[in-house]
Amino acid sequence: MKQDARIYVAGHRGLAGSALVRNLQSRGHANLLLRTHAELELTDAGAVRDFFDAERPEYVFLAAAKVGGIVANNTYPAEFIRDNLAIQTNVIHCAWQCGVKRLLFLGSSCIYPKLATQPLREASLLTGPLEPTNRPYALAKIAGIEMCWSYNRQYGTR
Repeated sequence: MKQDARIYVAGHRGLAGSALVRNLQSRGHANLLLRTHAELELTDAGAVRDFFDAERPEYVFLAAAKVGGIVANNTYPAEFIRDNLAIQTNVIHCAWQCGVKRLLFLGSSCIYPKLATQPLREASLLTGPLEPTNRPYALAKIAGIEMCWSYNRQYGTR
């Protein structure tokens, strides 16, 4: 990426997103497009489309997600799957529509089977049952991976 590239980091205040921002800044990238949840509701397709139309990012790091602990995941499973599917669908689709050069989608360790061999290996994905307490979140993340693969295959995106 060029130093002046327009880079959108969705979820820039979270653990992974804030680390990405620090890394990008340390490498001299100053044209970062950052929006808080209050400034851009990623579950709102129209708002996401308006943002992409106005800002025209060249690169997208998708670190945004509705997250929570075991109790939250167990108590609100519908919200976790709905909101995470909406966030990634809106961002991935708008990135494609706006001609983003490259999108990086961040998954989660919970996408691996509950009893996956440690350390985790990519080949373990979809080889066994997920942890029941966060299965809706994990399935949304797995769907995001498949969405990226599908857009790459059908539209030639990266």
